[in-house]
Amino acid sequence: MKFSNRLVWLIAIAFGVIILLTLIAAPSGSKINSGSTYNRAPDGYGAWYAFMQDRGTTIKRWQKPFQELQTEKRPVTLLKIYSQLSEPIFLSEEKEWVKAGNTLVVLGVRERVSAVEFSTMQKSPSGDVKIETRRRKSSVSKDKISLGDRFGAVVWEEKQGNGKVIFSTTPYLAANAYQDYLSNFEYLADLVNQKGNLLFVDEYIHGYKDADVRKSEGKGDIFSYLAQTPLFPAFIQIGVLLAVLVWAHNRRFGSVATLDTPELDNSIAYIQALAAVLQKAESTDFVVEIVGKEEQLQLQKALGLGSELLDRQTLINAWQQRTGATRAELNAVLQQQDRKRRFSERQLIGWLQKWQTLRIKGTGDR
Repeated sequence: MKFSNRLVWLIAIAFGVIILLTLIAAPSGSKINSGSTYNRAPDGYGAWYAFMQDRGTTIKRWQKPFQELQTEKRPVTLLKIYSQLSEPIFLSEEKEWVKAGNTLVVLGVRERVSAVEFSTMQKSPSGDVKIETRRRKSSVSKDKISLGDRFGAVVWEEKQGNGKVIFSTTPYLAANAYQDYLSNFEYLADLVNQKGNLLFVDEYIHGYKDADVRKSEGKGDIFSYLAQTPLFPAFIQIGVLLAVLVWAHNRRFGSVATLDTPELDNSIAYIQALAAVLQKAESTDFVVEIVGKEEQLQLQKALGLGSELLDRQTLINAWQQRTGATRAELNAVLQQQDRKRRFSERQLIGWLQKWQTLRIKGTGDR
């Protein structure tokens, strides 16, 4: 390969690595997951959601646009936990939905900072609730304050037609960070527990969507998602670049070479594997027993004595009559086979050679 071609490949690979590292290692400034019941970090609500389920409260995650809440026939309590402080501004459809008899609970409303200490313990019917914010709503009548002090309200409610909206100046009212303060969990549970209402936690504002919603938005799979991001044009450009390089015969590994697949004899492979195991275990006595029986059968066949193992005396008599050799020659090999002891490799080879000699004599080949 020429140096210029190699340089092009190195540049292409480096470009791809830079894109990959940018996607993986780049810091994210988004806090969209803060306040989510899927989040197990201190600013998440995973522990409170589990607490509600353990106490037997029917609670579900809402992962659809707000407009679809209007299709619910029963009254609904929707808990919204903002990822960051937001102004209490509502759309007209949200106001109409609340006026129809539903309840909206909003945690994380931006209000003015007061002179109160940052960390305070607020009295409530559920016990002392720990609040860590200086933000208070000052212009609220006492009958509307659910949690507060002389500096103003931390949690308050406003009537809207047949429904109501409950606000909180802190988004961390019952976050994971307050698991040691059970009163915080109890307080929020009592706050959202409206008799006869369905209870939902809004996860749609944290980026979680049901499968049918993702599909309707054209994000049902990874390819649809990438097609809507700046990455898609980059992948197209890289693909075109690689196609041009291949078309120009700048192939890194040259022409395709077909390798012949060797034929595998399963019997041989099995025998070799078994032999390796027996050799590793030094089981020569097992080898002598199995091979000895097979050698005896082969010798019997050569002598015309059938394929069933005979007793030693019958075999020796037939051997002597057929070959005219001494009885001691065959008897020595059989006795060596009967000894239950390990053979060295040299002894094992010598024993097999003796059997080979006896088999040759038995067939009459001299």
